[in-house]
Amino acid sequence: MNFTRWSARLPGTQRRTAAAQAAIKARAQSTETSGEGKDDGGKSSGTGRTGDDGTEREGADGTEGNGPDPGGEPTAGPAAAPTAAATTADATVPEQAVPGRPADPYEDSSDAPTVPAARLSPHAEADSALPAEPGAAADPGPPAEPERAARQRRRAIDALPVRALLGEVPALAAVVHGPEHRIAFVNDAYVRVFGPRPTGAAAREALPELVELGLLPLMDQVRRSGRPRTVKSRRVPPRRQAPGPRRRAGYYTFTCTPITTSGDSGVLIFAADVTDQVEAVERLRASERRQREAAVTLQRSLLPQELEQPDDLRVAATYQPGGTDAAVGGDWYDVITLGAGRTALVIGDVMGRGVRAAAVMGQLRTAVRAYARLDLPPHEVLQLLDGLAAEIDASQIATCVYAVHDPNEGRLSYASAGHVPILVRDPDGTVHRADEHTGPPLGTGGWLHTSGSLALPEGATAVLYTDGLIERRDADIDEGIAALEGAFAGATGSPDIICDRLLRALGISEDHDDDVALLVFQHPVRSGPDAELFHNAALDLLGGTEAAPRARAFASGVLASWRFPTELRDLGVLAASELVANSLQHGTPPMRLLLRRTDRRLIIEVTDGDEHLPRRCRAEPADEAGRGISIVATIASAWGSRRTQGGGKSVWCEFALPGR
Repeated sequence: MNFTRWSARLPGTQRRTAAAQAAIKARAQSTETSGEGKDDGGKSSGTGRTGDDGTEREGADGTEGNGPDPGGEPTAGPAAAPTAAATTADATVPEQAVPGRPADPYEDSSDAPTVPAARLSPHAEADSALPAEPGAAADPGPPAEPERAARQRRRAIDALPVRALLGEVPALAAVVHGPEHRIAFVNDAYVRVFGPRPTGAAAREALPELVELGLLPLMDQVRRSGRPRTVKSRRVPPRRQAPGPRRRAGYYTFTCTPITTSGDSGVLIFAADVTDQVEAVERLRASERRQREAAVTLQRSLLPQELEQPDDLRVAATYQPGGTDAAVGGDWYDVITLGAGRTALVIGDVMGRGVRAAAVMGQLRTAVRAYARLDLPPHEVLQLLDGLAAEIDASQIATCVYAVHDPNEGRLSYASAGHVPILVRDPDGTVHRADEHTGPPLGTGGWLHTSGSLALPEGATAVLYTDGLIERRDADIDEGIAALEGAFAGATGSPDIICDRLLRALGISEDHDDDVALLVFQHPVRSGPDAELFHNAALDLLGGTEAAPRARAFASGVLASWRFPTELRDLGVLAASELVANSLQHGTPPMRLLLRRTDRRLIIEVTDGDEHLPRRCRAEPADEAGRGISIVATIASAWGSRRTQGGGKSVWCEFALPGR
């Protein structure tokens, strides 16, 4: 394939050639008017063009031009455009051979075309060549130097042949033709990257780099379809023999453009170096990954580092950050042991993402732990959180569920502030939804929260979760809750296993677009030797002077039957005596003594009908009372008091079992 001859037949070349010939004719006529004829090579310069078949054709003005002079330069055909451009610019830019490139058997140097570019219009050039009309204004003189330089540069670029122009561009360029994609041209940039390539050789043998990049099938497709195709960011392995930066790998975007001539077809391969862009993208992605890891680390640092494991519950939780961006979320959970075997379980969600949501979440979680130490009912805890959330940031919406499990009663007390409902599965597999006693989200103010309760017997399992687990953009949230109920009904095993099964059943993956917090807890069924480690014993006290001796005798007998060491039994009897004496003196009936043991601790609890909570205080030497709570606080591992539902109070203390 003759690459230069194909280039000369680009659309518009003949039109520009005709216009240039018209300008030449105008100059010739002007010269003849002054009495001076012009002869070029023994022939007058006409405006006609000689066709490929050697016949003369009409010029641009409709007159017949003269035929070509055998001894002169041709004025028609593919070389006409550069000749006209050179005449107009009064200078020509010859095509320069690329050093080190083998001779092209398909190249005809006498037929070198030019690349049309931005230039003065042919009419403007013709007008500039005509003499001034009589009486016209004087010529203001030659154009300014910058304008003249710009015009000369444009004309110089116009005069460049296609081969020379492709040889000067920094991008990789190669031209192949025929079904075997034989090499017709490669520029210097291509040679610097891949090395010299023999002209006329088939691409499969002479262009192994294109074979490795998988471009040959694409070139076949481009040649057959006549439509250009592009492949982006292909990695080019380094060349050890190459100097400088080519010793490292690079990335190139390859564009294959079809070339069609009357006798053959080929493909122009153009490759742009995008190594810097690819490396910049990789650095950006690495930076985003580091930012996301830092964000997730921040989020997890605000969550419990290790869940407290109550004596009577098995607990597991998981947190799944949403999306791939670096923004942190506001989902959180917590497990708080309240004493006397009771456990608080909390889950919440601060709407939105970012540092502000995480900051509000961290403050609310800290506040919940502080309020939980007061051992308040669930609705009172949410009431305090409601006021605090409005003070922290009134623009942030937060939801929360606060629940308390009491093993003595086998029930779960709870209160909800705009959160999704708790789900409880009975031992027989029936799932209950706790829809009642739900108030508005935290921070709204003016709402009196209330507490509800549901049974949590041995063998039951409950789940607390955030809306990211069930909410989907294309479905109602009730459908998500129903799907979770179905998955929860069939999810058996330990809490850890249930967490994993629920996440899989709801389709939660790393690409999920919302944060998910999940808290699962079980009240296990104990049997055999494990059941011997959990016992309860209670005594109703009717009051009077005989109540204290009866309490001491009851405690001594029960603790002896549980085979506690003598030292622990004596301490337990002393603590029970002091708590009963305090209740007899400051409380009101009904009174009750409760002894409870677990696998890790001994719990002694006394309840009465008075709501006044005792405080530890310093007794003066002359005081006859006020030392009971101080004695209990000194000998016990922990102690506390709380108001009971329906009125009254409970005062308790704990002793850690030996070896626990």
